[in-house]
Amino acid sequence: MGGSSSSLLDESKCNYIRGRAEAELKNFSPHYKRQYAIAFFSEIHDEVEQHKPVQTQLLKQRDALEPGKVLYEENILHYSDEVKKWKERFVVVRGNYSLECHDSYETFVKGVEPRLRLLPTGGTVVTSLDKYNTLVDRSFPDPNSMSEEASPPLVTMPDQFPVYLHLPYRKDWYFCFHSEDVQKHFISILEDCIRHQNQDFLKKTTCDVQAFLKAVQFYRQEKNHYESWDMLIGSDAKVLSNLVMEDLLPSLQTELVPRLKGKKNERKRVWFATVESAYTLVQEQVAEGLNALKEECKETAKQQEARIRSDMDQIVNSKNFLAGKLKATVSEPTVKCCLESVQPYLASILEELMVPISSGFQDVRVLVENEIDQLGKDYQESNSTEELKQALGSLGQVKMRDCYQQVEVLREQLKELRNRFKYSNTTRLVHSTQSYMQQLMDNVVYTFEMLLFTALKDNPANVPSAIEKAKQRVLKQYDYDSSTIRKKIFQEALVEITLPTIRKTLAPSCKPELQKFDQYIFADYANFVQVENVYEEILLEVLEREVSKVVKEAASAKKHNLFVDSMDLPCVSQSSLTDSKTPPGSTPASPAKQATAKETPAPQPQGNGIHECLDQPDTSSVSVAEKKENGSTIRMQTDTAVPSLDTGSKESFANSVAALSLNPAKEESPANFTPSPSQDTAGKQPVADSTGLLTIGTDHAVKERDEKAEEKSGEETVLAETQAPDSLHEIRNLMAGQGELVEEE
Repeated sequence: MGGSSSSLLDESKCNYIRGRAEAELKNFSPHYKRQYAIAFFSEIHDEVEQHKPVQTQLLKQRDALEPGKVLYEENILHYSDEVKKWKERFVVVRGNYSLECHDSYETFVKGVEPRLRLLPTGGTVVTSLDKYNTLVDRSFPDPNSMSEEASPPLVTMPDQFPVYLHLPYRKDWYFCFHSEDVQKHFISILEDCIRHQNQDFLKKTTCDVQAFLKAVQFYRQEKNHYESWDMLIGSDAKVLSNLVMEDLLPSLQTELVPRLKGKKNERKRVWFATVESAYTLVQEQVAEGLNALKEECKETAKQQEARIRSDMDQIVNSKNFLAGKLKATVSEPTVKCCLESVQPYLASILEELMVPISSGFQDVRVLVENEIDQLGKDYQESNSTEELKQALGSLGQVKMRDCYQQVEVLREQLKELRNRFKYSNTTRLVHSTQSYMQQLMDNVVYTFEMLLFTALKDNPANVPSAIEKAKQRVLKQYDYDSSTIRKKIFQEALVEITLPTIRKTLAPSCKPELQKFDQYIFADYANFVQVENVYEEILLEVLEREVSKVVKEAASAKKHNLFVDSMDLPCVSQSSLTDSKTPPGSTPASPAKQATAKETPAPQPQGNGIHECLDQPDTSSVSVAEKKENGSTIRMQTDTAVPSLDTGSKESFANSVAALSLNPAKEESPANFTPSPSQDTAGKQPVADSTGLLTIGTDHAVKERDEKAEEKSGEETVLAETQAPDSLHEIRNLMAGQGELVEEE
């Protein structure tokens, strides 16, 4: 794909390619329409039920970048395909991770449109000519090329620091630099662009994107493709174009490769130009048809919205009834398949994942600590607040490539999975992990800036102390968030690696039976409930249960500094260093807590300084608040892992909590939630009652409580769950720094 040459596509061949793209879209459309209706129903259901994402991280997060924001700008030597020469271009990377080539800085400032614009979706960056030639030869299907002598490079580099960007189905790009540092900086930016272009669109939770992903999955399964697909990258139009090219390319190779003439490099140029021309035709045809399809689905969904809202409960009941019938048939073979073909390998796969991924996140932590320490040293030498602000501005631009390299080893380590699980999409896993690392790094920098600036407003003279305190705060929060994110990565990876095996194994026996279950769906709701979707949910539920066990076992064993309770947040990141709220395990500053320190020894810090109470709740300060209301006894369990309150404060807090109520309409929510003022529990021993809850107090209080429980033995007891509705989130915020809701043991 070096220089462009005339392709081998005449008008009839172009029409043939357009026809193939149109036919592919026609076959894909029914899947998309079905999935769009289901995704639209799910979207409205979440809105009605007020399902909102739960905050699972402590560090603050910046707002999304503006698409036009300039992230990088530099004069760079770029090979011009138009004139077959090297030209110095002013290269700009924007907030949407697109790359622009301008004639000069002056034309850029004047607002002239860039000469070239690139979205490097699916790109591979190399700096070695040998590695680049390997990539090119792999994309060139000429069987005679292997027997020929080595040919000169497609493009001769003018300097010693080259960058080759290899792109699927498109011409390659070439850059060259006079300095290794400038080269490395550009590569770092370019690889960021590739990761974001590959994944950002498909991470969206919008109705059309979720429908598209499901439609692609079922469409490929219809063709008996169950394995993970490495071309599921970029926008929906690009993904669908990749689907077309996957089937089209073999026929083009068979017909056109024998017609290639000339030396090896010339044949390569003609072939790559032909492939790019075909890909351009496919993209144009697909984009036009896909836009029309999406508009049609949106219009249909608007017409169905009134019925969805009015019949919401009936639709949900219809789906639940279908799920019950399906489970009776497919649950047993699914569990059997999972236990025999997947479960024995989960622990070993997880171990392979944990080492490099955890090493990468640990390197990010070390990098953060070193950068902040250097920031403090530089300030002590200059004692300039202005220089401090400038340094803070560049703190988020630290080079992450060394950290990313820790994860790159997964490409080799997971090769063995190709035989057993047909898993070859390690690039997706690597890029996803690196994106999480980058996001966490950005969160650390942003939170550190907020903490430091807030502290400097109150006490501008004490900068070194403020820097140190802010560093300690964000590092503790980083440890917690790192554990949460890594567990998420492990769970997602284990599912992605093993779920295709379950699908393919069960397909011959279960798939033919699915049609029989259509009779259990009420005709009016057939657009919103699909048997194949419910079937997939059952498979996923069985697998996720086994995956969750393995990840929890690793966390319980404290492997690679994983925390057990990462999903139960007692507090959030604070913007002030003077605030007493700290992450779980942080050293509290409460006099009340210090007063009881002699009675209850503090847990010893582990590894990175996080106390053991992150993994094991402090049962010496667990209490159950209860109150009779509407004939029922309601209990709330709290874990005061942070400073305890005196009696007066607890009464005030309990009165505040009593003013809040939960929505009784939600099945997972307590009917009422009214804790009574609790006694000072410092130093008391927990006692288990008949319900299995732990309570703290004197023997007399326990006896009195048990007598009341016997009087109300037939009445309902509701526990506050950790995954709670919105009003419970308000209670959590009120309880932050004072206690937390914990799961029943």
